[in-house]
Amino acid sequence: MQATLKPSKPRRRPSWSDFQRRYAPYLFISPFFILFFAFGLFPILFNAYLSFHQWQPGTGLGEMKFVGLRNYTDNLTDPTFWQSLKNTAILALLSGLPQHLIAIPLAFAIQGGLRRMQNFVTAVYFLPYITSIVAISVIFFTLFSWQYGVINSVLNALSGLPLIGALFPSEKINWLGEKEYVQSAVAMVVVWRYTGWNMLLYLSGLQAIPRELYEAASVDGATRAQQFRYITLPLLRPIMFIAVTLSLIGGLQLFEEPFILTNGSGGAGQAGLTTVMYMYRTYASYSDAGVAAAMSWLLFLVIGVLTLVNNRAFGRSGLAGRD
Repeated sequence: MQATLKPSKPRRRPSWSDFQRRYAPYLFISPFFILFFAFGLFPILFNAYLSFHQWQPGTGLGEMKFVGLRNYTDNLTDPTFWQSLKNTAILALLSGLPQHLIAIPLAFAIQGGLRRMQNFVTAVYFLPYITSIVAISVIFFTLFSWQYGVINSVLNALSGLPLIGALFPSEKINWLGEKEYVQSAVAMVVVWRYTGWNMLLYLSGLQAIPRELYEAASVDGATRAQQFRYITLPLLRPIMFIAVTLSLIGGLQLFEEPFILTNGSGGAGQAGLTTVMYMYRTYASYSDAGVAAAMSWLLFLVIGVLTLVNNRAFGRSGLAGRD
């Protein structure tokens, strides 16, 4: 009995439709990966490579000289770097803490008593966040003016009032010219700009809390303060973690506000010199790209450590919204 062999089917040549079906999805997403590599991944990798080299911008890539960890040790032994890091930490605290102390009660008030005007009030408080930071800084630079600033005029007027006048200074304050006030001036600008953003985050968290919890608490006789403490705050922990983390990262990367308010000098006694400002000065003025790159990675390390500490402070149960 002979076996019959079936003739093999001729292999069909791939058609254009087959090509589209197989490769079209990759072509559609390729612009994202191209842009990410060109403007995201490549700068990060090049910055890491640059941090181990000595290089002056404008001399050409061929002039790079490998120096190992010297750029990092130069930063760690530079007193100005440590001063800028200290200033950055102080500014992050002065500007970060008030944002949340104002934003949480403000969101609670809008959610509870201003529902009819909620959209309008939210838009008003969110407006500073979408306004140009350059325009905001220039306006506050005028407000903080020593001779003709509105802030000094208001404080001087309040100092003449009976009973409460002693709480306000009678002499004009040189906000941007004295070391003791530079950081407070910068912090006020940051607080004014980002409080609305944090308020919007907390408001979205409040709207996600079921109203039945408050109704049940009211039936049990809980006051509004008790509801805020035992219902609102525990369920807002995930939002609080996100908001505090974003404020922490943003506060440690302050640049535009102190740069414009101090005209790029850092202010009196370099009290307004942040690490990012010093990084920019090292690159643009001192033409030392390697040291500036190493400084950016040291700042990245600080941000990463503090973010982990913040994560541990809230805890896993806090992130899940449970006690």
